[in-house]
Amino acid sequence: MNYGDYYRQYDPVPFYQERGWLIGDGRIGGKAKGLSFAHFVLERNGLLDDVHLPDCSFVITTSVFNEFMEQNNLWERLMDLREHSDAPELYRICGEAALPPSLSEPLEKILDEIEVPISVRSSSTLEDDVNLSFAGKYATRFVANSGSREERRAELEAAIKIVYASTYNPAAREYKRKHGIKWGGERMAVLLQPIAGRRYGRMYYPELAGAAFSQVFRRPSPRIRKEDGVARVCFGLGTRTVDRSYARTFYLTNPNLRPEGTKPHEIVTHSQENYDYVDLDEQSFASQHIACSVKDILKRHKMAQSYMQWFADNSFHWIHSDTQNMSAPRPIFSFAELPGRCPKFFTRLKKLLALFEKELQLPVDMEFAYEAGDDLFTLVQLRPLSVYDDKGRVLIPDTPPEKTILRGDRMVANGRLEGTKHIVFVDPEIYGKKADFSEIAYAVGDINDKLDGERYILVGPGRWGSSNPLLGVPVRYNELSNAGCLVELGIPQKGMAPELSYGTHFFLDLDGDNILYLPVFDGAKGNVYNREWFDSHKWNDTTHPAVRHYEGLFDVLLDGDTETGIVIDKTPEDGE
Repeated sequence: MNYGDYYRQYDPVPFYQERGWLIGDGRIGGKAKGLSFAHFVLERNGLLDDVHLPDCSFVITTSVFNEFMEQNNLWERLMDLREHSDAPELYRICGEAALPPSLSEPLEKILDEIEVPISVRSSSTLEDDVNLSFAGKYATRFVANSGSREERRAELEAAIKIVYASTYNPAAREYKRKHGIKWGGERMAVLLQPIAGRRYGRMYYPELAGAAFSQVFRRPSPRIRKEDGVARVCFGLGTRTVDRSYARTFYLTNPNLRPEGTKPHEIVTHSQENYDYVDLDEQSFASQHIACSVKDILKRHKMAQSYMQWFADNSFHWIHSDTQNMSAPRPIFSFAELPGRCPKFFTRLKKLLALFEKELQLPVDMEFAYEAGDDLFTLVQLRPLSVYDDKGRVLIPDTPPEKTILRGDRMVANGRLEGTKHIVFVDPEIYGKKADFSEIAYAVGDINDKLDGERYILVGPGRWGSSNPLLGVPVRYNELSNAGCLVELGIPQKGMAPELSYGTHFFLDLDGDNILYLPVFDGAKGNVYNREWFDSHKWNDTTHPAVRHYEGLFDVLLDGDTETGIVIDKTPEDGE
């Protein structure tokens, strides 16, 4: 049997038909298939009491999507948008369109059955494929499902249309183009589930949420076993585990290991401080800083001491400590005691990842919610994991300092990119001086388009692709899709640090496209950020002064065994 054939042949439809959750007679798409397969595995192994699934999971199949497109003449109108990146216009067109009448009665049934907030998830026929994940390319919306019946219905309809529109958003279009998928061949199903969580006044959220992966393709240490898996965990809705926000990474070989470092300032720099929830009064997705709700969290969650601490005077303190004698105490989600206080959680993660990988006959990733106080684990998503192509050991040659452009010593996986002719550089001295973050991302995207067919080196400060531009350049997939290596610069004096966020949608794209990754920490021992090289070599101007384009001949060599990566200038000197 060929790679992935077993999962491809699995029929997920009966799971939804038997429960009356199937809407339409089309296909159910990738996310819906994964959840059905998870139920099949859990039931066969007697684990449905230990691992919960959402109480209901309605699927609006692709036949309804086809009706929506046809009755609103959207096939023709969206064809006009395919060469453009006008996402607002795309969403406006779909938002003003009407949903098919065939959906009216099923939506009333969903509102009758689900009384808590609802997650409205994409489930494209291309999504979560064995080879291409499309992770993060399409929309997920959280519907508060509060207010009058009319308000609940309107909010639900609007969310479905946003998911439909996301079928053609710029990131999805570029992902398809890069991987040779014909325009217009995709169809969108929609998965609707009650959000796993609880109500706390106007707030609704799970205590903890996260994503877990059965294989670790980028390890911070050779001591970490690739097959033991890794998880990213946050407090509140799981949005912060899949985008490049702060969340805690646990390597399941040793959950106490911290890839960001063990010094207090390193831990604080990479710790979660904001959390996400559904605001039932405002009927919206919302965020809050931990400092605004320490007392409330301690009152609501008896296991809070396992994931919260005070930071003061360059040290950590028990969250129930008296803060009167502390200097500027700062609460953070450090998750310091979670492995010790919730061992069942980590045992369950390892067991499930190994079981699903065995049953799927592929590496897997899953998303979950967890109520630590009750040891209640809810699985909300399962899919095949895109596999990083490790090319084997790479030896780093002795390189003169003047030829060493960049060098790093953390989170390095084996890889090489030799003979590339371009470096695209975002200057940390200019980035952040003005609030023109999007313009910088657009300038990078403009060069990315021009270098189609080239594999270039992309270099810049902080964590790229973050939803918070103060942390790094807020590029989307379509703005760096042609890169061959991404180098993230840590600039301590600017408070910008790479985020070794294996498992986010951003890193899944890097793995799936075999884009090399190298974090470099300016000033750290064993790291080189050769600012003199960037200032002394000629560059081509771009549409923004912060973005430089260098031409020459460059090699990237990454040795995962010694945790060493280097970017070398191989451009011949004049006369050579």
